[in-house]
Amino acid sequence: MSEAVLPPPLPSQAPLIDKSLPRPAPTLAYSWREYNPQAKLLYIRDHQHANVELARLGSGPQALGFDLEWKPIFYRGARENPVALVQLANNSTIFLLQLTAMKEFPSKLAEILANPLIVKAGVAVQNDADKICKDWGVSMYNCVDLSLLARTVDNARWQGKYNSSLGLARLIESYEYRLMEKGKITRSNWEAHLNLTQLEYASNDAHAGYILYKKMESMALSLPYSSDSAWYSFNMVSGRFLTSDGLHWNAKNPYYDPGPPPLRKPPRQSADVSHAEGQSSNGPPSNRKTMKNARRPSTSRFQLSTTSCPRPSFETIKNGTFGLWDYGVPVY
Repeated sequence: MSEAVLPPPLPSQAPLIDKSLPRPAPTLAYSWREYNPQAKLLYIRDHQHANVELARLGSGPQALGFDLEWKPIFYRGARENPVALVQLANNSTIFLLQLTAMKEFPSKLAEILANPLIVKAGVAVQNDADKICKDWGVSMYNCVDLSLLARTVDNARWQGKYNSSLGLARLIESYEYRLMEKGKITRSNWEAHLNLTQLEYASNDAHAGYILYKKMESMALSLPYSSDSAWYSFNMVSGRFLTSDGLHWNAKNPYYDPGPPPLRKPPRQSADVSHAEGQSSNGPPSNRKTMKNARRPSTSRFQLSTTSCPRPSFETIKNGTFGLWDYGVPVY
């Protein structure tokens, strides 16, 4: 009698792997369709349609994956383009809201972003919250940084500086054993009418944020102490990062163990020794200059914004080439 062939398990049902053995890289790509085949994808380009669909979410406690996209710039010194696409996702629905194709910012979207009962979870969400505040003048409450949450609930896996960002692809590979496909699509035009490749990419990014948050939320229950949401969650109000109490937010976790410090680099050789080595070689004397003491510009991704976010007029933001305000077309 032949054995029955069972379908492959979902990522959340995958068998545990011996951590003492190196795990091969995943070969399957992440797809939101794998988790709920009945889930809907709504691509919306009209603010009234957006308000109708977003109202179905309600205003009670819930979690949403969150991400933003905007048209890239390709020459130095150009002003960054405004947010073009807002992505929200839960288990049953993915919303792709193309702001640059709308006559005005959807009022229901502003309500959801400012609702402290609704979690907005994403990677590098500090940048996104600051960006949408500056571009559209909206505040965001209860934003969860998945890098900080991962370091809080799974400290043994993630060591190093607490504020060091963990990429979405890295988190998905670690917790869902799936590949997050990146590439040129990230630098595509997010103000144009989106094609199927863009729709799929944007949907996966937001949905992955939701899946990771729900998994880490359950992991937090096994911590030997009660976690404080201020370790990984913040509000963005008028250009300021604040705690739920209205105080200045600075990501800290008193229980976090960064692990041993990195190995120190070997001491540099003195100039005399380097010169002697250059003279003893068959070629010409070495004239290399040491640049280790040169100051480098700061590359911190999370600079505290000190500017307020007055809401600009919609006409100054909207791309003038959009003249057709059509309804979004659901993609199943």
